[in-house]
Amino acid sequence: MNTSQSHSQGTATSPVQLSPQRDSSGELLIEARGLQTYYGASHILRGIDFRVSRGETIGLMGRNGMGKSTLLKSLMGLVKPRGGEVRIKGQAMTGSAPFRVAQQGIAYVPEGRGIFGNLSVKENLVMAARAGTQGQLDWTYERVLETFPRLKERLSNGGQQLSGGEQQMLTIGRALMTNPDVLILDEATEGLAPLIAREIWRICGLIRDSGISSIIVDKNWRHVTQITDRNVILVKGEVVFEGSSATLLAQPTRSNNSWVYSPPPFAIRSAGFRRNSPSAGPSFKRVRIPGSLTRVDTAEKNVSQS
Repeated sequence: MNTSQSHSQGTATSPVQLSPQRDSSGELLIEARGLQTYYGASHILRGIDFRVSRGETIGLMGRNGMGKSTLLKSLMGLVKPRGGEVRIKGQAMTGSAPFRVAQQGIAYVPEGRGIFGNLSVKENLVMAARAGTQGQLDWTYERVLETFPRLKERLSNGGQQLSGGEQQMLTIGRALMTNPDVLILDEATEGLAPLIAREIWRICGLIRDSGISSIIVDKNWRHVTQITDRNVILVKGEVVFEGSSATLLAQPTRSNNSWVYSPPPFAIRSAGFRRNSPSAGPSFKRVRIPGSLTRVDTAEKNVSQS
């Protein structure tokens, strides 16, 4: 897998507590090589290599529009790549129907949740219940309700009657009812209140500890890096970083012309670009952002001349 070779060093002012990194050299559950995915004439994924081993938790990061959701949809068969291959547990699955991928033990929690609004909470959960690919029944109806006590209080409510946070819990709970080998979680806490978001991160930690492999997409770098074994950053459909959370946090500023990765509380540092010619890239201004993955473009007249 290609990774960016240059980086800027930074010093943390408040260290992030990381989960112990686990050995990821075991069985490959998902392996993608050289994915080339398009939407019409738009070239989205450009030769992506990506893998998930058994028991491994992966953070997938990048700004909006960089190809994260497209990568997940390419793995799930929702979008068919024009080039490259996807293998699930060693079997060629490139462009297979999503239900075929799901039958291999891959559970998908999409951005937007996708619950059945006309079914009750109980019906949403029970309809998905089945043994895993190895006959495992670790996640039962009772265990899901113990893990999500808010759902237990709303079993008779329709899916459309739940709050956004409760819908996310229901979607994750429904995915767990399939006893998956891999759980894919797209935009884990987007749009959720802080208290609900913290509950979702607690659940992600429980899923990690249960041994289920996961792919987590979220803009909150701090929570993602606390629970992941490895992180992948995409820029314009290409992998620019792959490594452990400790490695990522030790190299907090990563630049690729119009891209800056700068986890707070670090300031985004000047990438050194000046608009000296029409072909030069954008300039960057030192700022502090209480957020996640971002870029800051400034017109030349607004860039400090110091």
